[in-house]
Amino acid sequence: MHRFAARPLPLLALVAALVSTGAAAPPGTGTPPKVPVAAGYGGAVASVDPDASAAGIAVLRSGGNAVDAAVATAAALGVTEPYSAGIGGGGYFVYYDAASRRVHTIDGRETAPATATAELFQENGQPIPFAEGQTSGRGVGVPGTPATWKSALDAWGSRPLRQLLKPAEKLARDGFTVDATFRAQTEANEARFRDFPDTRKLFLPGGALPVVGSTFKNPDLAATYAELARKGTGALYRGPIAEDIVRAVRKPPVDPAATRNVRSGDLTAADLRAYGTKRQDPTRVGYRGLDVYSMAPSSSGGTTVGEALNMLEGTDLSRLSEAQYLHRFIEASRISFADRGRWVGDPAAEDVPTRELLSQRFADSRACLIEPDRTLTSPLAPGDPRDPAPCATTGQAAPTTYEGENTTHLTVADRWGNVVSYTLTIESTGGSAITVPGRGFLLNNELTDFSFAPAAPGVPDPNLPGPGKRPRSSMAPTIVLEHGRPVLALGSPGGATIITTVLQTLTGHLDRGLPLVDAIAAPRASQRNQTTTELEPGLWNSPLRAELEALGQGFRQNPEIGAATGVQRLPDGRWLAAAETSRRGGGSAMVVHPHGRP
Repeated sequence: MHRFAARPLPLLALVAALVSTGAAAPPGTGTPPKVPVAAGYGGAVASVDPDASAAGIAVLRSGGNAVDAAVATAAALGVTEPYSAGIGGGGYFVYYDAASRRVHTIDGRETAPATATAELFQENGQPIPFAEGQTSGRGVGVPGTPATWKSALDAWGSRPLRQLLKPAEKLARDGFTVDATFRAQTEANEARFRDFPDTRKLFLPGGALPVVGSTFKNPDLAATYAELARKGTGALYRGPIAEDIVRAVRKPPVDPAATRNVRSGDLTAADLRAYGTKRQDPTRVGYRGLDVYSMAPSSSGGTTVGEALNMLEGTDLSRLSEAQYLHRFIEASRISFADRGRWVGDPAAEDVPTRELLSQRFADSRACLIEPDRTLTSPLAPGDPRDPAPCATTGQAAPTTYEGENTTHLTVADRWGNVVSYTLTIESTGGSAITVPGRGFLLNNELTDFSFAPAAPGVPDPNLPGPGKRPRSSMAPTIVLEHGRPVLALGSPGGATIITTVLQTLTGHLDRGLPLVDAIAAPRASQRNQTTTELEPGLWNSPLRAELEALGQGFRQNPEIGAATGVQRLPDGRWLAAAETSRRGGGSAMVVHPHGRP
C-alpha cells in the first residue's frame, strides 16, 4: 500500500461561523433552515432536506441510534423528496457497528419479475426508446426500501418501525413548504405527470404547478405510512398495498386521452412475496493508511471507486497542480468505468470478479496507462482482473450505457459512534411517473438501469435483464475507518456520476486538504468511459479547462452533478455533518448538541 502525507485539514475555522445554527429547530417552529455544515456532540444527520434531517435528529435526541435515525430520515425524504426516493424504490444501506468495529451492508436493490428475459426492453429485435421504458410499467422493479428498513432495524435498530414512521406520517399529513427545487422538478415532469390522473391530482394540485412557499400535503402517503406502522413493512409485499402495486404495473393507470405509449409490466404478487434483501460483505480497499468500505455488487459503486483509489494511491495527489490532479482523477475514472462495464452485474446471475477488481495488482496493471501529458481515448477497452497484464486491455471496448441521474443520500452518526451511509432511489426524477392509486407514492423505473441491449455487439454484457435479477447500480454509500474507528462517511445521488462524485470528494478531502463541506461543494468533473468528460460550470469557466484540453481532454457541460452529504469525526470527539451549499437548493446538516456536551 502506498502512503503519502495528506495536507492538514483546516476544518474548525471553516465551521465556526455556521455550527450555531446546525441543530434541529424546536418542535412546532416549522421547517428548519437549510445549513450546509454543523458540528457538535450527540450525533449528526446530513441529508438534502431540513425536515428529513430534523426527523433523524429528533430520533437521536430521544435516545435512538444511527439506524433508527436513518430510517426516520429516509421515511421523511419519501415525503419531501418523492421524485428521488420513497417506498416505491430501493437502495443500499452501509452500517458501521461501533461495538464490533465492523462494517455491514444491506442490498435493498429492486428486482426484475420472474418472467424477465434479456429482451425485456426489446421489440422486434430492437431496443425500445429509453423514454418509453422510463415511463412504463415495464421499468418497475419490486421495491426494496421497506424491506431494507426492516432488515436494518431487525439487525441493529433500537426503536420499533411504528415509532420511526410517525414524523414522516405527520409531515405527509400536515404538509411541508414547497421550495424552488421541488417546483422545478415538478415542472420538468409536468408532461409525464399529466398523463396519469393520480399523479396529476397529487403533484399538480388544482391542475397547476405547486407554488413556492405553499404547503404540500400527501394524505394518501400518510395513510400508507400509518398502515405500514400498524402491520409492518410486509404489508407492502402482500395484501391490499401489494395488490394495488401489481395492478398499477400490469395496467398502468394512464389517462385515456393521453397519446403517450405507456407499456405494461409483468410484475406479479408472487414477485412481491418473493422479495428479500441481501446481507453481504462490503467492499474494502486501503487508501493512505485508511480503510474505505462501500457497497459490493449488485452495485458497481464500491468496486469502481475502490479500483480508482487503488490506481491513484501510487501518486502523491497532494503535491500535484490542480490541473494534474484533475487529469489523473479523470483518467482513473475512465479506466475503472471501462472495467465496470465489462465485469459488474448482479452476482446472483453473473460471475463478478469482485475480489480481483479490488486487488492492488490489477489496479497497478491499469494505472500504468495513465500518462501525465496524454489523454486516453474512450471508449477504452477493459482489462482482465483475473489475469492482469501491465498496461494491457482485453477484448473490445464498449460504451457506458445511460443511467438516470436522480436518487438521494443521507448520512447519520450517533453518540455511541455508530454510522450509517444510505443511498436510496426511485431512479429517474419522478421515477416511472406512476403513482399507486390511493397510496400516495411513485413507483420506480429502476429496471431501466439494465442494458436494453448489449452495450456493443459481440461484447459480453453482465447487465442485461433476467428473471429476479437486480440491475447494476452506481450507488456508493461509503464509510472510511482509521484503526477500526470511523473518520468519515459520505455518498451522493446522480446515477453513474455517483461514482465520480464520491471519488472526487474523497480525494479532495483526503489528498487535497479540503474541509469536507468544501470538498462536497467543489465544482465537479465526471468521466465515465465516454468520449468527453462532463464539467460543472465552475470548471467549465475556469482556466483549468484550457490546461486540461492542452493534455487532450475533451469536455461537455453539465449544470449540476450529484448532491453529496457526509459526516466526519473530528479530533476532539465532535461530529461534523456536511451537505451541499447550493446543489438542489442546498442540503441540510444538523447535530444534536451544537454548543457542547449535554
